[in-house]
Amino acid sequence: MTPLTGHSGNAGARATAEAMHGFRGQLITADHADFDTARAVWNGAVDRRPRLIARCSGTADVAAAVRFARDHDLEIAVRGGGHNVGGTAACDDGIVIDLSAMRATSVDPAGRSARVQGGALWGDVDHATQAYGLATTGGIVSHTGVGGLTLGGGIGWLMRKYGLSVDNLLAAEVVTAEGGVVRASADEHPDLFWALRGGGGNFGVVTSFLFALHPVGPTVMAGPVFWAADDATDVLRFYRDVIAEAPDELGTVVRLGTVPPLPAIPEKLHWRPAIAVACCYAGAVEEGERAVAALRGFGTPLVDLISPSSYVGHQCAIDDTVPHGWHYYWKATNLAALTDDAIAVIADQAYAARSPRSYSAIFHLGGAVARVPHDATAYVGRDVGHDMSIDAVWLADESDERADAETAWARGFFERLRPHRAGVYVNFLDADDDTDRVREAYGDDTYRRLAQVKARYDPDNAFHLNKNIRPG
Repeated sequence: MTPLTGHSGNAGARATAEAMHGFRGQLITADHADFDTARAVWNGAVDRRPRLIARCSGTADVAAAVRFARDHDLEIAVRGGGHNVGGTAACDDGIVIDLSAMRATSVDPAGRSARVQGGALWGDVDHATQAYGLATTGGIVSHTGVGGLTLGGGIGWLMRKYGLSVDNLLAAEVVTAEGGVVRASADEHPDLFWALRGGGGNFGVVTSFLFALHPVGPTVMAGPVFWAADDATDVLRFYRDVIAEAPDELGTVVRLGTVPPLPAIPEKLHWRPAIAVACCYAGAVEEGERAVAALRGFGTPLVDLISPSSYVGHQCAIDDTVPHGWHYYWKATNLAALTDDAIAVIADQAYAARSPRSYSAIFHLGGAVARVPHDATAYVGRDVGHDMSIDAVWLADESDERADAETAWARGFFERLRPHRAGVYVNFLDADDDTDRVREAYGDDTYRRLAQVKARYDPDNAFHLNKNIRPG
């Protein structure tokens, strides 16, 4: 086989193309005009320079790229949406197997299912499925990748009614570490299918997903209510009472930070410290109005934006608050419940960040998520009440001092929550949380089972740029 010649000049790219038998996609090296754009990921704090980016056009290209990487002993990064905060979709001096050109979604409205390519974003899926009044549980930001979010579990607005993304996964096409292609489902490679549903990108490159769909929208009762930051303790205690009796159809997320400068919000409120409870009711609008009435009537809101909205519009409503290129650092934990002590810590720490872009978010689980048997998938957070993410955010042109201050805030906040921690959602782990916290995310029994599947499908740990599970 022709050796990899590095990334200097067109001759090197041509030699690589000749060596990568069966590859018909686009090869991007450092001399390419698109190199800097192609290597960038969502988190602008991640700056890595791969030797080669293999932008695949389909499953055969992915298989060819994997075989090439293994033959040349190249480190492998896999890019779907490139949205992981730890930047695992990029690497230095290795190969990025880039699925970003593979974004097609094919809907079977009669069978209520959708086949989604591995590089699709949730906005692509929602656009296709909502044409038929259908949806599946996806992320709350439309430029999040389907692959990364799903493989870690997949929390979103619809999860209390219809389960996590992994609970709606019917099958997956996977390129293995040897460059072969297998189908994983309940009937084919069931061990791999179990591991894919929560175990992340450890077991291969998923080139397509088959999801179950459900009737949702096209109009839903959705949106946020904001209160002043001084009301955070009272709002959180009241919110705890509301969700205790909430129907499965009601999905909610609490956001503590500042009011984002969105067009729908009066300018005088922009960047003001606040607490928001955002809602999406996966059912009839009239029923949704009743379900959110108590929240809307509590205290003195700064602004109430809950209204009948398009589901697609709601799914992308906060996209501009977490854009590509900003710098992000996360700490995260699950919370068994919003106890008075936990609320006291949250209200005390949430507004101590210096950057107006930093925030924390609390996702309400339960409902259909909790009713799936604990060992049915590799996602293990079935019995916790909430996932919480503490998100430090700053701009690329801000000083190192600002970056250090925001990172310290997130770490300090996280430490104050230590008595209330109940595991962690693997998709919320940042780069410095690898190793010990990966085990925390799964627990010993599930981790051990995942390690056995890893040993079967990737014994050399070729796919290790992820929340890594070592073969065992």
